Amino acid sequence: MKLFDYLDKVSADYELTRHDPTFTAQQMAAEEHVHGMNVAKPVIIDADGEYYMCVLPACCKIDFDLLKREIGASEISLAEESILSGLFDDCSLGAEPPFGKLYGMLTLMDRSLLAGDHILFQAGTHEDCIHMSTEEFKRLADPRILDFSYHIV
Repeated sequence: MKLFDYLDKVSADYELTRHDPTFTAQQMAAEEHVHGMNVAKPVIIDADGEYYMCVLPACCKIDFDLLKREIGASEISLAEESILSGLFDDCSLGAEPPFGKLYGMLTLMDRSLLAGDHILFQAGTHEDCIHMSTEEFKRLADPRILDFSYHIV
């Protein structure tokens, strides 16, 4: 798997945990007993024909109008599911890790994830979870930090 090869190569500081299968970021937050603001969920968008990985808290959604302005795009939509299976051939569908550069795309991180000192995210399966400091994630993912999400109730 690309993720663990990369984490080993850069001597990343992280903890791997295992839980019952979860299929949403909010389910993973509950299973791992953490607030949804600490779970990083990746969402792949198509902006003017280019794919981006948006990373935001589990309990938030993308404000597409705001994101369009932030990146200067004319058109933005969610990437088609058929595209995702080709982009993430080493992961279970819906369990992609939030490292766009491992898959040839820029990572856009919502600023709200900086509020916590640690984050969790899926490690390519619906059972594996990585815990790491927010600073370590920023170092490894090298994201462009923007404001593009809103909290869902």
